[in-house]
Amino acid sequence: MGLGYSAAMNLIYSEEMKKLSSSVGLTKNKQRAKRILFLFMKGGPSQVDTFDYKPRLQYEHGNPLPFQKPKIQFAKTGNLLASPWKFKRYGECGHHVSDLFPNVAQHVDDLCFIHSMHGTNPAHGAAVLKLHTGSDNFIRPSMGSWVSYGLGTENDNLPSYVSICPTLAHGGAQNWGSAFLPSIHQGCPIGNASVDPLEAKVRHISNVNHSFSQQRAQIEMIRSLNGSNDKWGMGSSAWKGRIKNFEMAYKMQTSVPLVQDISGESKAIQSLYGIDKDISESFGHQCLMARRFLEQGVRFVQVTHSALKAQWDQHGNLRRDHAERAAQVDKPIAGLLADLKSRGMLEDTLVIWAGEFGRTPTVQGPKFDGRDHNPHGFTIWLAGAGVKPGFSYGSTDEFGYYAEENPVHVHDFHATLLAFMGIDHEELTYHFAGRDFRLTDVHGRVIQDIFS
Repeated sequence: MGLGYSAAMNLIYSEEMKKLSSSVGLTKNKQRAKRILFLFMKGGPSQVDTFDYKPRLQYEHGNPLPFQKPKIQFAKTGNLLASPWKFKRYGECGHHVSDLFPNVAQHVDDLCFIHSMHGTNPAHGAAVLKLHTGSDNFIRPSMGSWVSYGLGTENDNLPSYVSICPTLAHGGAQNWGSAFLPSIHQGCPIGNASVDPLEAKVRHISNVNHSFSQQRAQIEMIRSLNGSNDKWGMGSSAWKGRIKNFEMAYKMQTSVPLVQDISGESKAIQSLYGIDKDISESFGHQCLMARRFLEQGVRFVQVTHSALKAQWDQHGNLRRDHAERAAQVDKPIAGLLADLKSRGMLEDTLVIWAGEFGRTPTVQGPKFDGRDHNPHGFTIWLAGAGVKPGFSYGSTDEFGYYAEENPVHVHDFHATLLAFMGIDHEELTYHFAGRDFRLTDVHGRVIQDIFS
């Protein structure tokens, strides 16, 4: 497999990262996390039905919202709709969690809730792009690509950024793309949302036509032919990026299948992730795969819950479908947190749970059993890697509509995410098309209060 060559290439890459670190100020923040695991709940889970308990909403059920709705709404909604699920206090922190997440509720003392998230767009496409790239209307590098660019890889035989079953809708490949950053930093998709996670694989992972030695010779020939351009000052970073991608694809042929093969995991571990239950098998498989990639040094892993019939976008049938969605992910997420903690990995892994927005406390749909999109106030949570455990930051109003206390914009979320990795979001830049770009554009503040 030419591991000697790979090691040499990784040494060169490491030297490049050292130069980059000195130029972008990566050491300005204390590095709390070595890696990130992003659990993306596509469609927009309802904050007022999951983790943001609103007693007044329950009491005012059926009444009109006592203040003005946003000027721009995705759809028309009616009066207030109480949550159909009961909330209970859990853990020493006493955080309220609904009956939708009985297993995750057991871990509230490890979680840090941000109840005052807000964005700028009520449409899925723009909101998903904003969450992933910091922009809702332009092609920009994804947050995983920025992390890869800033810190590089810990395993030169695996991509630094992996996205398991990503959605092909609402931004598609842009959500894990590197845009103008070197292409080696783009996310590597493992399947997609239209593929059963149990069958999710890297496309064309094996080459049935050429042996490893033949592939090695091909790469060397391509490198030699393109390298001649450097003698005449015509070399470009684009072809160098492609060569690095060829190298990575070559090495992934043996490394990725081994990581994806969970057959060696014990029955107890697979049960912990809910793989032994039909309802949670698929997402449990994704989460266990994610842990295995993290163990092997992948810097940023995203797991997307977004099968064609499993999005959190309940404009109707809220009671039925939110209950089903939660049952699909509750045990796998709880198992993942427990597994990471038992292995000592939670100490330096930042776990993020989020959708692109939340949902309205007002009702939608002819059967009065749905909620509309709500980017104005919603909940996400973090765990591990120096996060203040059992802590809640910010709040929405009494009904859960608008971020009210300590609002956190998506740009602030990105600035904080980078800070956990030891990166100053204002310093991590890339010069392109005549200007310096960054994940947070010209915005963003680090939420210092959620650091332990």
